[in-house]
Amino acid sequence: MSKLTLWSAGGNLLARETRPNARVAGLGFEALDAGGIEEWLLETLAAFARLAPDIGHILPVAHGAAAAIVRDGRLLLPPLDYEEPVPADERRAYDRDRDGFERTGSPALPHGLNLGAQLHHLEARQPGVLEGAQILLWPQYWAWLLSGVAASEVTSLGCHSDLWHPVEERASELAVRRGWAGRLPPLRRAGEVLGPLRPELARRLGLTADLQVHAGLHDSNAALVAARAFPEIAERESTVLSTGTWFVAMRTPAPGTQVDIAALPEARDCLVNVDAFGRPVPSARFMGGREIETLTGIDTRRIDIRPDQPSLVAALPSVLASGAMVLPTFAGGVGPFPNARGRWVGMPADQAERRAAVSLYAALVAEVALGLIGTRERILVEGRFAEAEVFVRALATLRPDLAVYVANAHNDVSFGALRLLDPSLQPQSSLRRVEPLELDLTAYRSRWLAAAEQLEEAA
Repeated sequence: MSKLTLWSAGGNLLARETRPNARVAGLGFEALDAGGIEEWLLETLAAFARLAPDIGHILPVAHGAAAAIVRDGRLLLPPLDYEEPVPADERRAYDRDRDGFERTGSPALPHGLNLGAQLHHLEARQPGVLEGAQILLWPQYWAWLLSGVAASEVTSLGCHSDLWHPVEERASELAVRRGWAGRLPPLRRAGEVLGPLRPELARRLGLTADLQVHAGLHDSNAALVAARAFPEIAERESTVLSTGTWFVAMRTPAPGTQVDIAALPEARDCLVNVDAFGRPVPSARFMGGREIETLTGIDTRRIDIRPDQPSLVAALPSVLASGAMVLPTFAGGVGPFPNARGRWVGMPADQAERRAAVSLYAALVAEVALGLIGTRERILVEGRFAEAEVFVRALATLRPDLAVYVANAHNDVSFGALRLLDPSLQPQSSLRRVEPLELDLTAYRSRWLAAAEQLEEAA
Protein backbone atom coordinates (compact mmCIF):
# COMPACT_ATOMS: atom_id res chain seq x y z
CA MET A 1 0.00 0.00 0.00
CA SER A 2 1.39 3.40 -0.99
CA LYS A 3 0.48 6.21 1.41
CA LEU A 4 0.77 9.97 1.42
CA THR A 5 0.11 11.92 4.60
CA LEU A 6 -0.10 15.66 5.21
CA TRP A 7 0.93 16.98 8.64
CA SER A 8 0.94 20.33 10.34
CA ALA A 9 4.23 21.65 11.74
CA GLY A 10 2.84 20.95 15.21
CA GLY A 11 2.38 17.24 14.53
CA ASN A 12 -1.33 17.04 13.64
CA LEU A 13 -2.40 14.74 10.81
CA LEU A 14 -4.35 16.78 8.25
CA ALA A 15 -4.92 14.34 5.38
CA ARG A 16 -4.10 10.77 4.35
CA GLU A 17 -4.46 9.05 0.99
CA THR A 18 -3.61 5.47 -0.03
CA ARG A 19 -3.17 3.45 -3.20
CA PRO A 20 -3.08 -0.36 -3.48
CA ASN A 21 0.27 -1.67 -4.64
CA ALA A 22 0.60 -3.23 -8.08
CA ARG A 23 3.25 -5.05 -10.08
CA VAL A 24 4.27 -4.64 -13.71
CA ALA A 25 5.57 -7.31 -16.09
CA GLY A 26 7.30 -7.18 -19.47
CA LEU A 27 10.80 -6.38 -18.18
CA GLY A 28 11.93 -9.96 -17.74
CA PHE A 29 10.97 -9.81 -14.08
CA GLU A 30 8.11 -8.72 -11.84
CA ALA A 31 8.71 -5.10 -10.89
CA LEU A 32 7.19 -2.51 -8.60
CA ASP A 33 4.80 -0.15 -10.36
CA ALA A 34 6.98 2.96 -10.17
CA GLY A 35 5.12 4.66 -13.00
CA GLY A 36 1.70 4.12 -11.45
CA ILE A 37 2.89 5.28 -8.04
CA GLU A 38 4.44 8.40 -9.60
CA GLU A 39 1.22 9.35 -11.36
CA TRP A 40 -0.80 8.86 -8.16
CA LEU A 41 1.80 10.69 -6.05
CA LEU A 42 1.78 13.80 -8.22
CA GLU A 43 -2.02 13.88 -8.41
CA THR A 44 -2.26 13.55 -4.62
CA LEU A 45 0.40 16.19 -4.02
CA ALA A 46 -1.60 18.58 -6.23
CA ALA A 47 -4.70 17.84 -4.14
CA PHE A 48 -2.74 18.40 -0.92
CA ALA A 49 -1.45 21.70 -2.35
CA ARG A 50 -5.03 22.90 -2.64
CA LEU A 51 -5.49 22.13 1.07
CA ALA A 52 -2.16 23.61 2.16
CA PRO A 53 -0.26 25.48 -0.58
CA ASP A 54 2.53 26.36 1.86
CA ILE A 55 3.74 22.77 2.36
CA GLY A 56 7.37 23.13 3.42
CA HIS A 57 8.91 19.63 3.46
CA ILE A 58 8.65 16.18 1.84
CA LEU A 59 10.42 13.17 3.38
CA PRO A 60 10.00 9.79 1.60
CA VAL A 61 9.68 6.50 3.51
CA ALA A 62 9.74 3.09 1.81
CA HIS A 63 10.35 -0.61 2.41
CA GLY A 64 13.78 -2.21 2.09
CA ALA A 65 15.35 -4.52 -0.49
CA ALA A 66 14.34 -2.28 -3.37
CA ALA A 67 16.38 -0.08 -5.69
CA ALA A 68 15.64 1.77 -8.91
CA ILE A 69 18.19 2.00 -11.72
CA VAL A 70 18.52 5.52 -13.14
CA ARG A 71 20.51 6.57 -16.20
CA ASP A 72 20.75 9.88 -18.04
CA GLY A 73 18.21 11.53 -15.77
CA ARG A 74 15.45 8.99 -16.24
CA LEU A 75 14.25 5.72 -14.71
CA LEU A 76 15.86 2.85 -16.59
CA LEU A 77 14.51 -0.02 -14.48
CA PRO A 78 12.07 0.00 -11.55
CA PRO A 79 12.85 -2.18 -8.52
CA LEU A 80 12.34 -5.90 -8.73
CA ASP A 81 9.60 -7.36 -6.57
CA TYR A 82 11.68 -8.89 -3.75
CA GLU A 83 9.55 -12.05 -3.96
CA GLU A 84 10.67 -12.58 -7.55
CA PRO A 85 12.47 -15.97 -7.60
CA VAL A 86 16.19 -15.92 -8.37
CA PRO A 87 17.23 -19.03 -10.33
CA ALA A 88 19.14 -21.57 -8.26
CA ASP A 89 22.34 -21.40 -10.32
CA GLU A 90 22.43 -17.61 -10.08
CA ARG A 91 21.79 -17.79 -6.35
CA ARG A 92 24.62 -20.26 -5.78
CA ALA A 93 27.04 -18.06 -7.70
CA TYR A 94 25.88 -15.03 -5.74
CA ASP A 95 26.16 -16.74 -2.35
CA ARG A 96 29.79 -17.62 -3.07
CA ASP A 97 30.51 -13.91 -3.58
CA ARG A 98 28.76 -12.47 -0.48
CA ASP A 99 30.56 -11.03 2.54
CA GLY A 100 30.16 -12.95 5.78
CA PHE A 101 27.16 -12.31 8.00
CA GLU A 102 29.46 -11.26 10.84
CA ARG A 103 30.45 -8.22 8.74
CA THR A 104 27.21 -7.18 7.03
CA GLY A 105 24.52 -8.36 9.45
CA SER A 106 22.61 -9.45 6.32
CA PRO A 107 21.43 -13.06 6.47
CA ALA A 108 21.15 -15.09 3.29
CA LEU A 109 17.47 -14.63 2.45
CA PRO A 110 15.33 -16.25 -0.26
CA HIS A 111 14.40 -14.72 -3.61
CA GLY A 112 15.41 -11.06 -3.86
CA LEU A 113 15.23 -10.18 -0.19
CA ASN A 114 18.95 -9.42 -0.30
CA LEU A 115 19.27 -6.38 -2.53
CA GLY A 116 22.62 -7.60 -3.79
CA ALA A 117 20.92 -10.73 -5.12
CA GLN A 118 18.60 -8.52 -7.18
CA LEU A 119 21.53 -6.62 -8.68
CA HIS A 120 23.30 -9.91 -9.43
CA HIS A 121 20.14 -11.20 -11.12
CA LEU A 122 19.83 -8.05 -13.25
CA GLU A 123 23.43 -8.25 -14.41
CA ALA A 124 23.12 -11.97 -15.16
CA ARG A 125 20.05 -11.38 -17.34
CA GLN A 126 21.08 -8.05 -18.85
CA PRO A 127 24.90 -7.76 -18.96
CA GLY A 128 26.04 -4.15 -18.87
CA VAL A 129 22.69 -2.88 -17.63
CA LEU A 130 24.35 -0.95 -14.79
CA GLU A 131 27.01 0.70 -16.95
CA GLY A 132 26.78 4.46 -16.56
CA ALA A 133 23.78 4.10 -14.22
CA GLN A 134 23.06 5.00 -10.61
CA ILE A 135 21.54 2.67 -8.03
CA LEU A 136 18.92 4.57 -6.04
CA LEU A 137 17.46 2.90 -2.98
CA TRP A 138 13.67 3.11 -2.93
CA PRO A 139 13.13 6.09 -0.58
CA GLN A 140 15.92 8.02 -2.28
CA TYR A 141 14.50 7.31 -5.72
CA TRP A 142 11.43 9.35 -4.76
CA ALA A 143 13.61 12.06 -3.24
CA TRP A 144 15.54 12.21 -6.53
CA LEU A 145 12.35 12.26 -8.61
CA LEU A 146 11.08 15.26 -6.64
CA SER A 147 14.35 17.18 -6.14
CA GLY A 148 16.68 16.05 -8.92
CA VAL A 149 19.39 15.29 -6.34
CA ALA A 150 20.66 11.71 -6.03
CA ALA A 151 21.65 10.37 -2.59
CA SER A 152 22.16 7.17 -0.63
CA GLU A 153 21.15 6.64 3.02
CA VAL A 154 22.15 4.14 5.71
CA THR A 155 18.80 2.75 6.89
CA SER A 156 18.08 1.36 3.42
CA LEU A 157 21.70 0.41 2.72
CA GLY A 158 21.78 -1.46 6.02
CA CYS A 159 18.49 -3.31 5.53
CA HIS A 160 19.57 -6.93 4.68
CA SER A 161 21.12 -5.59 1.47
CA ASP A 162 24.57 -7.31 1.61
CA LEU A 163 25.93 -3.91 0.54
CA TRP A 164 26.86 -2.38 3.91
CA HIS A 165 29.01 -3.05 6.98
CA PRO A 166 26.93 -1.58 9.85
CA VAL A 167 29.64 -1.48 12.51
CA GLU A 168 32.38 -0.26 10.16
CA GLU A 169 29.98 2.17 8.45
CA ARG A 170 31.17 1.51 4.94
CA ALA A 171 30.29 -0.39 1.79
CA SER A 172 30.79 -4.15 1.78
CA GLU A 173 33.61 -5.83 -0.15
CA LEU A 174 30.94 -7.37 -2.39
CA ALA A 175 29.56 -3.93 -3.27
CA VAL A 176 33.04 -2.58 -4.00
CA ARG A 177 34.20 -5.63 -5.97
CA ARG A 178 31.12 -5.71 -8.17
CA GLY A 179 31.26 -1.98 -8.84
CA TRP A 180 27.91 -1.35 -7.14
CA ALA A 181 29.39 0.89 -4.44
CA GLY A 182 30.65 3.22 -7.14
CA ARG A 183 27.14 3.47 -8.58
CA LEU A 184 25.62 4.52 -5.27
CA PRO A 185 25.22 8.31 -4.93
CA PRO A 186 26.85 10.18 -2.02
CA LEU A 187 25.71 9.23 1.47
CA ARG A 188 23.30 11.64 3.19
CA ARG A 189 21.44 11.45 6.52
CA ALA A 190 17.74 10.56 6.42
CA GLY A 191 16.53 13.97 7.58
CA GLU A 192 19.03 15.94 5.49
CA VAL A 193 17.70 18.36 2.88
CA LEU A 194 18.70 17.35 -0.66
CA GLY A 195 17.28 20.46 -2.27
CA PRO A 196 14.05 22.22 -3.25
CA LEU A 197 11.26 20.63 -5.24
CA ARG A 198 12.04 20.68 -8.96
CA PRO A 199 10.79 24.05 -10.28
CA GLU A 200 8.67 22.46 -13.01
CA LEU A 201 6.94 20.26 -10.43
CA ALA A 202 6.34 23.19 -8.07
CA ARG A 203 4.62 25.12 -10.88
CA ARG A 204 2.65 22.11 -12.10
CA LEU A 205 1.44 21.03 -8.65
CA GLY A 206 0.80 24.46 -7.15
CA LEU A 207 3.44 24.09 -4.47
CA THR A 208 5.91 26.68 -3.22
CA ALA A 209 9.28 26.92 -4.95
CA ASP A 210 11.15 26.63 -1.65
CA LEU A 211 9.56 23.31 -0.59
CA GLN A 212 12.46 21.21 0.75
CA VAL A 213 12.90 17.54 -0.17
CA HIS A 214 14.72 15.34 2.37
CA ALA A 215 16.69 12.14 1.76
CA GLY A 216 14.18 9.75 3.39
CA LEU A 217 14.53 6.38 5.10
CA HIS A 218 13.46 2.74 5.53
CA ASP A 219 9.96 2.27 6.97
CA SER A 220 10.77 0.14 10.04
CA ASN A 221 13.44 2.65 11.02
CA ALA A 222 10.90 5.47 10.74
CA ALA A 223 8.70 3.53 13.18
CA LEU A 224 11.71 3.27 15.49
CA VAL A 225 12.16 7.06 15.42
CA ALA A 226 8.47 7.45 16.32
CA ALA A 227 8.74 4.95 19.19
CA ARG A 228 11.65 6.85 20.72
CA ALA A 229 9.35 9.84 21.23
CA PHE A 230 7.76 8.01 24.18
CA PRO A 231 9.60 8.50 27.49
CA GLU A 232 9.13 4.81 28.34
CA ILE A 233 11.25 3.95 25.26
CA ALA A 234 13.41 7.00 24.40
CA GLU A 235 17.09 5.99 24.30
CA ARG A 236 16.70 3.23 26.90
CA GLU A 237 17.26 -0.50 26.51
CA SER A 238 14.12 -1.45 24.58
CA THR A 239 12.73 -3.34 21.61
CA VAL A 240 10.16 -2.09 19.14
CA LEU A 241 8.08 -4.79 17.45
CA SER A 242 6.61 -3.33 14.28
CA THR A 243 3.65 -5.37 13.00
CA GLY A 244 2.23 -5.46 9.48
CA THR A 245 2.95 -7.81 6.59
CA TRP A 246 6.29 -8.26 8.33
CA PHE A 247 6.74 -8.43 12.10
CA VAL A 248 10.11 -6.75 12.70
CA ALA A 249 11.65 -6.67 16.17
CA MET A 250 14.33 -3.97 16.49
CA ARG A 251 16.34 -3.81 19.69
CA THR A 252 17.97 -0.60 20.87
CA PRO A 253 20.70 -1.75 23.26
CA ALA A 254 21.46 0.29 26.36
CA PRO A 255 23.84 3.21 25.75
CA GLY A 256 27.45 2.06 25.51
CA THR A 257 26.56 -1.53 24.53
CA GLN A 258 28.62 -2.98 21.69
CA VAL A 259 26.70 -4.95 19.06
CA ASP A 260 28.23 -8.37 18.30
CA ILE A 261 26.82 -9.31 14.89
CA ALA A 262 28.35 -12.78 14.98
CA ALA A 263 26.36 -13.64 18.12
CA LEU A 264 23.07 -13.44 16.19
CA PRO A 265 21.80 -16.67 14.57
CA GLU A 266 21.89 -15.86 10.84
CA ALA A 267 19.93 -18.97 9.86
CA ARG A 268 16.92 -17.86 11.95
CA ASP A 269 16.27 -14.55 10.15
CA CYS A 270 18.18 -12.36 12.54
CA LEU A 271 19.87 -9.34 11.05
CA VAL A 272 21.34 -5.98 11.89
CA ASN A 273 19.44 -2.93 10.74
CA VAL A 274 20.94 0.55 10.88
CA ASP A 275 18.97 3.35 12.49
CA ALA A 276 18.53 6.86 11.11
CA PHE A 277 21.67 8.00 12.96
CA GLY A 278 23.89 5.19 11.69
CA ARG A 279 23.78 2.96 14.77
CA PRO A 280 23.53 -0.85 14.44
CA VAL A 281 20.20 -2.28 15.59
CA PRO A 282 19.97 -6.06 16.26
CA SER A 283 16.75 -7.26 14.66
CA ALA A 284 14.65 -10.36 14.00
CA ARG A 285 11.62 -10.79 11.80
CA PHE A 286 9.00 -13.05 10.37
CA MET A 287 6.16 -12.55 7.94
CA GLY A 288 3.49 -12.39 10.65
CA GLY A 289 0.83 -10.48 8.76
CA ARG A 290 1.21 -12.68 5.69
CA GLU A 291 0.92 -15.81 7.82
CA ILE A 292 -2.16 -14.50 9.61
CA GLU A 293 -3.75 -13.77 6.24
CA THR A 294 -2.91 -17.27 5.01
CA LEU A 295 -4.38 -18.88 8.12
CA THR A 296 -7.56 -16.81 8.40
CA GLY A 297 -8.41 -15.88 4.81
CA ILE A 298 -9.13 -12.48 3.32
CA ASP A 299 -10.86 -10.79 6.26
CA THR A 300 -7.87 -10.50 8.59
CA ARG A 301 -9.45 -7.47 10.28
CA ARG A 302 -11.24 -9.98 12.54
CA ILE A 303 -7.92 -10.69 14.26
CA ASP A 304 -7.42 -7.11 15.40
CA ILE A 305 -10.69 -5.19 15.04
CA ARG A 306 -11.78 -3.86 18.40
CA PRO A 307 -15.35 -5.29 18.73
CA ASP A 308 -14.07 -8.84 18.23
CA GLN A 309 -11.44 -8.78 20.97
CA PRO A 310 -13.59 -9.92 23.95
CA SER A 311 -14.84 -12.99 22.07
CA LEU A 312 -11.33 -13.93 20.94
CA VAL A 313 -9.95 -13.64 24.48
CA ALA A 314 -12.92 -15.67 25.77
CA ALA A 315 -12.15 -18.41 23.22
CA LEU A 316 -8.62 -18.98 24.48
CA PRO A 317 -9.39 -21.40 27.35
CA SER A 318 -11.08 -23.76 24.87
CA VAL A 319 -8.05 -23.55 22.58
CA LEU A 320 -5.72 -24.46 25.44
CA ALA A 321 -7.97 -27.26 26.68
CA SER A 322 -8.23 -28.84 23.21
CA GLY A 323 -4.54 -28.48 22.43
CA ALA A 324 -5.32 -26.84 19.09
CA MET A 325 -2.26 -25.06 17.74
CA VAL A 326 -0.60 -23.71 14.63
CA LEU A 327 2.93 -24.89 13.92
CA PRO A 328 5.40 -22.87 11.82
CA THR A 329 5.96 -21.76 9.10
CA PHE A 330 3.42 -20.57 6.51
CA ALA A 331 5.82 -18.11 4.84
CA GLY A 332 8.72 -20.36 4.00
CA GLY A 333 12.35 -19.32 4.08
CA VAL A 334 11.99 -16.54 6.66
CA GLY A 335 11.46 -16.23 10.40
CA PRO A 336 12.94 -18.19 13.31
CA PHE A 337 11.76 -21.52 11.80
CA PRO A 338 12.51 -20.86 8.11
CA ASN A 339 12.58 -24.48 6.93
CA ALA A 340 9.61 -25.91 8.82
CA ARG A 341 6.38 -26.48 6.91
CA GLY A 342 3.41 -25.01 8.71
CA ARG A 343 0.43 -27.10 9.77
CA TRP A 344 -2.54 -27.13 12.08
CA VAL A 345 -2.89 -29.48 15.00
CA GLY A 346 -6.57 -29.96 15.81
CA MET A 347 -7.87 -26.93 13.92
CA PRO A 348 -11.02 -25.71 15.73
CA ALA A 349 -14.32 -25.61 13.87
CA ASP A 350 -15.37 -22.53 15.83
CA GLN A 351 -14.23 -19.35 14.07
CA ALA A 352 -13.44 -17.43 17.25
CA GLU A 353 -11.32 -20.30 18.58
CA ARG A 354 -9.52 -20.57 15.25
CA ARG A 355 -8.67 -16.88 15.21
CA ALA A 356 -7.60 -17.01 18.86
CA ALA A 357 -5.25 -19.90 18.05
CA VAL A 358 -3.76 -17.94 15.14
CA SER A 359 -3.20 -14.92 17.40
CA LEU A 360 -1.53 -17.15 19.98
CA TYR A 361 0.68 -18.59 17.24
CA ALA A 362 1.84 -15.10 16.28
CA ALA A 363 2.72 -14.40 19.92
CA LEU A 364 4.70 -17.64 20.22
CA VAL A 365 6.76 -16.94 17.10
CA ALA A 366 7.31 -13.34 18.22
CA GLU A 367 8.49 -14.51 21.64
CA VAL A 368 11.09 -16.76 20.03
CA ALA A 369 12.26 -13.94 17.75
CA LEU A 370 12.62 -11.58 20.72
CA GLY A 371 14.75 -14.10 22.56
CA LEU A 372 17.11 -14.45 19.59
CA ILE A 373 18.09 -10.77 19.74
CA GLY A 374 18.34 -10.60 23.53
CA THR A 375 15.26 -8.45 24.18
CA ARG A 376 14.98 -7.35 27.78
CA GLU A 377 13.36 -4.78 30.09
CA ARG A 378 10.69 -3.33 27.77
CA ILE A 379 9.01 -3.73 24.40
CA LEU A 380 6.64 -1.56 22.39
CA VAL A 381 4.31 -3.31 19.96
CA GLU A 382 3.30 -0.89 17.23
CA GLY A 383 1.44 -1.13 13.96
CA ARG A 384 -1.75 -2.85 13.01
CA PHE A 385 -1.60 -5.89 15.27
CA ALA A 386 -0.97 -3.85 18.40
CA GLU A 387 -4.78 -3.88 18.68
CA ALA A 388 -4.97 -7.69 18.64
CA GLU A 389 -5.56 -8.36 22.34
CA VAL A 390 -4.89 -12.10 22.27
CA PHE A 391 -1.58 -11.47 20.52
CA VAL A 392 -0.26 -8.70 22.78
CA ARG A 393 -1.61 -10.16 26.03
CA ALA A 394 -0.23 -13.61 25.19
CA LEU A 395 3.14 -12.00 24.50
CA ALA A 396 3.01 -10.28 27.90
CA THR A 397 2.14 -13.63 29.49
CA LEU A 398 4.96 -15.47 27.73
CA ARG A 399 7.49 -12.79 28.74
CA PRO A 400 6.59 -11.74 32.31
CA ASP A 401 10.08 -10.23 32.63
CA LEU A 402 9.20 -7.53 30.08
CA ALA A 403 7.08 -4.41 30.34
CA VAL A 404 4.96 -4.75 27.19
CA TYR A 405 3.45 -1.54 25.82
CA VAL A 406 1.18 -0.65 22.93
CA ALA A 407 0.56 2.77 21.43
CA ASN A 408 -2.85 4.09 20.41
CA ALA A 409 -1.46 5.42 17.15
CA HIS A 410 -1.97 4.52 13.48
CA ASN A 411 0.62 6.69 11.74
CA ASP A 412 3.81 5.61 13.48
CA VAL A 413 5.92 5.50 10.33
CA SER A 414 4.96 8.94 9.02
CA PHE A 415 5.15 10.47 12.51
CA GLY A 416 8.68 9.08 12.79
CA ALA A 417 9.58 10.82 9.55
CA LEU A 418 8.09 14.04 10.92
CA ARG A 419 10.21 13.74 14.07
CA LEU A 420 13.35 13.69 11.95
CA LEU A 421 12.40 17.22 10.91
CA ASP A 422 11.50 18.29 14.45
CA PRO A 423 12.83 15.97 17.20
CA SER A 424 10.98 18.00 19.85
CA LEU A 425 7.57 16.80 18.61
CA GLN A 426 5.66 14.74 21.14
CA PRO A 427 3.18 11.96 20.26
CA GLN A 428 -0.52 12.78 20.48
CA SER A 429 -1.17 9.59 22.43
CA SER A 430 0.38 7.78 25.39
CA LEU A 431 1.52 4.19 25.83
CA ARG A 432 -0.66 1.55 27.47
CA ARG A 433 0.91 -1.21 29.57
CA VAL A 434 -0.43 -4.59 28.42
CA GLU A 435 -1.97 -6.84 31.06
CA PRO A 436 -1.01 -10.53 30.87
CA LEU A 437 -3.75 -13.10 30.38
CA GLU A 438 -5.20 -14.81 33.42
CA LEU A 439 -4.10 -18.10 31.93
CA ASP A 440 -1.03 -20.31 32.31
CA LEU A 441 0.60 -20.78 28.88
CA THR A 442 3.67 -22.65 30.16
CA ALA A 443 2.68 -26.20 29.20
CA TYR A 444 1.16 -25.11 25.87
CA ARG A 445 4.31 -23.17 25.00
CA SER A 446 6.55 -26.16 25.84
CA ARG A 447 4.52 -28.50 23.59
CA TRP A 448 4.45 -25.92 20.78
CA LEU A 449 8.17 -25.21 20.95
CA ALA A 450 9.10 -28.90 20.97
CA ALA A 451 6.89 -29.54 17.94
CA ALA A 452 8.19 -26.46 16.10
CA GLU A 453 11.83 -27.43 16.67
CA GLN A 454 11.11 -30.97 15.54
CA LEU A 455 9.60 -29.70 12.28
CA GLU A 456 12.59 -27.43 11.70
CA GLU A 457 15.09 -30.21 12.33
CA ALA A 458 13.22 -32.63 10.06
CA ALA A 459 13.10 -30.20 7.12
